[in-house]
Amino acid sequence: MLRFLARRTLQGLLVIWLVTVIVFLIFYVGPGSADVARALAGRTASPETVALISHRLLLDRPWYDQYWHFFTQLVHGNLGYDYYHDQSVAEIIKQAFPITFSLLLGAAPLWLALGVGSGVFAAVRPRSLLDRLATAVALFFYSMPTFVLGLLFVLILYYELTIHGHAWFPPSGYTPFTEDPLQWARSLILPWITLALVTAGAYTRLSRTSMLEVMNEDFLRTARAKGLKERKIVYRHGLRAASTPIVTQFGIDVGALIGGAVITEQVFGLPGLGYTAVHAIEQQDLPVIIGIVLVASAGVVVANILVDLFYAVLDPRVRVN
Repeated sequence: MLRFLARRTLQGLLVIWLVTVIVFLIFYVGPGSADVARALAGRTASPETVALISHRLLLDRPWYDQYWHFFTQLVHGNLGYDYYHDQSVAEIIKQAFPITFSLLLGAAPLWLALGVGSGVFAAVRPRSLLDRLATAVALFFYSMPTFVLGLLFVLILYYELTIHGHAWFPPSGYTPFTEDPLQWARSLILPWITLALVTAGAYTRLSRTSMLEVMNEDFLRTARAKGLKERKIVYRHGLRAASTPIVTQFGIDVGALIGGAVITEQVFGLPGLGYTAVHAIEQQDLPVIIGIVLVASAGVVVANILVDLFYAVLDPRVRVN
């Protein structure tokens, strides 16, 4: 098990290193990078600031010296400096990441419970009215754009309730957990529900399909012949055997969300990583864009390592191979 985890970790570190090389080549060496210092400084920077950036980043030296400086700074946790807002990129990401992580912390368990629960419920009643209903509801939310569902919730659950004297949900904004845990959850409940409903549809369909494939397997027939309860057969044996594609999808979704739930954060005014990335692109704030790309890439790699670890827990054959 430890060898398996060590091998996956080394592969993940290799991928992260390759990402740093690609990011460096795109932004520092590739086409359109003739004046890197000017791009990093921003459109309103003075010539003195541009010259200072060029000197600090060793832009007057060969590219391999530039990359070594770029890489060593990353290793020490220095993601660069945002001259547009006059603060470090690490500080900007430090402020935005807890918001995105809070969104993930509440939405992920919710979409897993809704998606996997309804998928298993439909699979054990194939071709029934309840099966068709669960599939139709999943397809409805899966097909609905996130911004449409989010705006509907703001209109109905915030605006309509508020004008009738029931101000249960805030319209937008974020309250840190350390300041007020109750207000933190209250400010995130609508984004959690929005993201969970849109994402859960894929898990319903995936869980249903996987469960239908394993429900007639020989090991489940044997369990039934031994007299095990159907509930135990379904949830302890069947769901475990069917959970590999679910875990795969979960790792993909978590990795993508670590990079920022762009639309959800925009609709509800949450200044997380996705919200920050959009504004950095609008302002052509290159250091922040580079920092978020690197953090999001590392998040995807970590999520995939955890997925591989769950594979090993769920299926002993993975550890052996």
